[in-house]
Amino acid sequence: MPHPTAVSPEHVPADVVCLGETMAVLSPPDDRPLADQSALRLSVGGAESNVACGLAALGHRAAWLSRVGDDAFGRRIRSELAARGVEVGAVAVDPAHPTGVYFKDPGPDATRPLYYRSGSAAAHMGPELAGAPELRGPRIVHVSGITAALSGSCARLLEEIVVHRTPWDEAGPRPLVSFDVNHRPALWSGRNADAAPALRDLARAADLVFVGRDEAEALWGTAHPDDIAGLLAPAPLVVVKDAEHGATSYAAGESTFAPALAVEVVEPVGAGDAFAAGYLSGVLEDLDEPSKLRLGHLTAATALRSRDDIADLGEALAPARR
Repeated sequence: MPHPTAVSPEHVPADVVCLGETMAVLSPPDDRPLADQSALRLSVGGAESNVACGLAALGHRAAWLSRVGDDAFGRRIRSELAARGVEVGAVAVDPAHPTGVYFKDPGPDATRPLYYRSGSAAAHMGPELAGAPELRGPRIVHVSGITAALSGSCARLLEEIVVHRTPWDEAGPRPLVSFDVNHRPALWSGRNADAAPALRDLARAADLVFVGRDEAEALWGTAHPDDIAGLLAPAPLVVVKDAEHGATSYAAGESTFAPALAVEVVEPVGAGDAFAAGYLSGVLEDLDEPSKLRLGHLTAATALRSRDDIADLGEALAPARR
């Protein structure tokens, strides 16, 4: 019997494996508050699978690795992601725990998410998942700080992947480990763990870090992009996003800034994931740094014009990329 971390002869690695929780999303069809609605629309959303969908739309082979409940929401998630071109064959179905759900509640200033994910199937992921064959061979493995906040076992899983690099032999090919800080205060409030040092340590151990300037200030009291990059050293590549102003990447002692695109915002949910998908697509295509950042801004702008967590990036970007 092969070792559980071994890749079978039939296994062909994806370009990117994205690992994390995806939930069923129930959202109003317009911008009225949730309490005023009589019908809601069902879709799916999760930071890491949003990135996988974006990469698939941009022409890359992307896989999503996670756990869902043996319920209608779990089936909907797997079928929708598969329809978007994401590989979902390694997603575990948990007969004992449900798929997470969240609702969108539009407000005058922002849309507020209402999460019902405590004890979800994804929260029961653990370090044993680091032995999944799908993690052996991709060029990029993408994770986020959201997973670290779901449960103690999920936090240990991220440590195995990001810090200890357990899935990869010293002599074998090692993927670029991409980590989006994605600080969600509400998730950390119920944990016996401090988000600031936990997310800092994961970021420092990653190969590529995405972090918002505002979340870095809230987490670590560090507001300037240069200082944020210094705080997260020795991470080789740090991308600091500053909302409508732009993004700055730091690598090999050099910084590159690219201004954000002017866009009328419909809803900001999913824009950070779209940016990550665009930037990672640039990594896979070996683009230069300004082009990676610009592609990230193009994908983010597409998401900002949509109410959906997952924007249709491929179709929207086709004219810009010709």
